[in-house]
Amino acid sequence: MDQEALLVGKAADQHPEKRNVLTISCILGIVSYTYTASQALEKLAYYGLVPNMILYLTAEYGMGTTEAANILFLWSAATNFFPLIGAFIADSYTGRFPLIGFGSSTSLLGMLLLWLATMIQPECDKSIHVCQPTTPFQLLLLYSFFTLTSIGAGGVRSSCLAFAADQLQLNHTSRISTSALETLFNWYYFSVMLAYFLSESLLVFVQTKYGWQIGFGVSLAAMTISVALFFAASPYYVKFKCEPGLVSGLVQVLVAAFRNRHVDLSSEEHVVSYHQETGSSFSTPSQKLRYLNKACATSNPKQDLTVTRNSRSPRKLCTVQQVEDLKSLVNLLPIWSTGIILSLVTACQASFIVLQAKAMDRRTFIKSFEIPPGCYGVFMIISFVLFLVIYDLVVVPLVSWAQRKPFRLGVMVRMGAGIAISVLCILTLAIVEYARRKRAREEGGTVLSAMWLLPYMLLGGISEALISIAQNEFFYSELPKSMSSVATTLFGLNMAAASLVSSWIVTAVDAATCGSWITKDINEGHLDYYYWLLTALSLLNVAYFVWCSKAYGKCKSDADN
Repeated sequence: MDQEALLVGKAADQHPEKRNVLTISCILGIVSYTYTASQALEKLAYYGLVPNMILYLTAEYGMGTTEAANILFLWSAATNFFPLIGAFIADSYTGRFPLIGFGSSTSLLGMLLLWLATMIQPECDKSIHVCQPTTPFQLLLLYSFFTLTSIGAGGVRSSCLAFAADQLQLNHTSRISTSALETLFNWYYFSVMLAYFLSESLLVFVQTKYGWQIGFGVSLAAMTISVALFFAASPYYVKFKCEPGLVSGLVQVLVAAFRNRHVDLSSEEHVVSYHQETGSSFSTPSQKLRYLNKACATSNPKQDLTVTRNSRSPRKLCTVQQVEDLKSLVNLLPIWSTGIILSLVTACQASFIVLQAKAMDRRTFIKSFEIPPGCYGVFMIISFVLFLVIYDLVVVPLVSWAQRKPFRLGVMVRMGAGIAISVLCILTLAIVEYARRKRAREEGGTVLSAMWLLPYMLLGGISEALISIAQNEFFYSELPKSMSSVATTLFGLNMAAASLVSSWIVTAVDAATCGSWITKDINEGHLDYYYWLLTALSLLNVAYFVWCSKAYGKCKSDADN
């Protein structure tokens, strides 16, 4: 019964005829409220720590701008890389529910340590920007927070979206329709963005107004409630058992292909048949990445296979299914890589934008009220959410009614549009920074309104909305069901790669320009030159995406439309 859903609940056991009704009720009631609320609170807790973290490190620990930015880039990279490891563990060994529970608990511990660190942080004289040297114990608490929250993210983010998709299925083999999948992703991201909105506004305001101890304490409280809600609803979730051997199976294909590297696939002497698993949908391997076909080719089935048609040596002969699983992962890597520069443009510049906003006029029409510099990311979230709502509730129904048939933009179209808009996004930021610096140096004060950051925020939100959902849908549809957790973490892996690339670029720029571009006082530096560099990379990324999409061809989700 490995492929049956494990529905825990007395009512379902006593009344099998009501199983479907209870499942739907479980989806709408338990999952929609409890699970989504749990995940939203987890995102609220984590994202509430991110915007002001560069201010916390520079103001309270006396770090330089480059040093603090690099630490945050590495934290972001680890936070977005560990989910890939967690996905392989979830799909192969533990299942999704236990890993989410482990990750949530680990993140809670990390946030507790950060909260404790605020009580013993080094004393600073803010008037002259001098801090007492940090003690080893203070740094231990700080870096333990970064480490534990990164590991915790590996458990939560690796499986949360795939686990949500599981709730739409009665069994492991049932297929979710493309429209249902897109709607799920849309509204899941809507709840995430709502949490992000609250963290960027409410939590950042609390940190700015009432201090780090209270501000970080709110994140700790939100995370505590998230963990409690998640475990409280445990008996009602749809849970699937994992399929062991996913990672080893992929490695076996590489080993078998290498060991059979001398096999000539065009010669009938070397290949009599391909080893296929009973019940598999693949009888022969595809012609893409043909070298890997050597892993499942056999010239002597009687010698290579047992009586039950299993391979005598899995490291020398794999199944066609294993080969195709690895091919599906390798085939989409070029498309995946196009999201790295976009993530670098829309997500990895948050720390620098906080510094920009701090140096601009943040006054509003409300007398004596200034928007905290860490709150400007709220506008990107608003843009993201509004675009999703308008697209899903207005554009799609309206065009479907006009065409008299269901309408959905293909995933390739949405990804391409998102990448193209990202060029305009970073271009506006470069222009605004050029104007801000010029006025600040010529007029000797903060004269440019921070509202000039809005074009970047609005375009960035639309770009993120288009590509994040499209890429997640693309990965989930193109990879086999056994790799669904891996599929839903690949987009996060973009952020990990983008954070590393950002760190490398910042370090290289700092070294090449002798620190003249990125400085502690951004009026003395040339942050606009850095943004122009990112604009050039974004233009190259558009051309790269066009080439990758043509090489990939038609994808499964587009074929369903």
